[in-house]
Amino acid sequence: MSVHAARSPLSAVFLLHIALEAPLALQAFWSPQSLPFLQMNNTTVVMLKLYSALVTGSCITAFLAYPLPEFLPGKRALAIGFCIYHSVVSTILFQTPRFIPHTLGPFLESVNLTPEVVWGTFHGLLGLGMVVWWQATLHYAGAVRGATQ
Repeated sequence: MSVHAARSPLSAVFLLHIALEAPLALQAFWSPQSLPFLQMNNTTVVMLKLYSALVTGSCITAFLAYPLPEFLPGKRALAIGFCIYHSVVSTILFQTPRFIPHTLGPFLESVNLTPEVVWGTFHGLLGLGMVVWWQATLHYAGAVRGATQ
């Protein structure tokens, strides 16, 4: 198999980005008031819609990048951008006061497992997934670099 046709199954991490972000992006765009967030006002609704537009763009970009070869600099740059985004969002969600008025039950609340922490964990895992993809596909980029010299 040539290096140009090689694809890593780890590219599914780009689809996982879509799976994590698209539901919130769509609901925040069409019906932000129905999201289960505390203390929503007009400013937060506008900010949610702006965030929704940004995340929708990132989902479309992830969808378009998914089938591309692993060695392309644009795909690799997108992965690093997603890694930084998901790591920062994870940190913010871990440190935020409660803003989702739902509970996962008294026991999980007692061990500080809140919806915000679960959401932050998913973002953290996705950020880690981007790093794993990056490291696992370095040989594709190296092979192409060696073939062009």
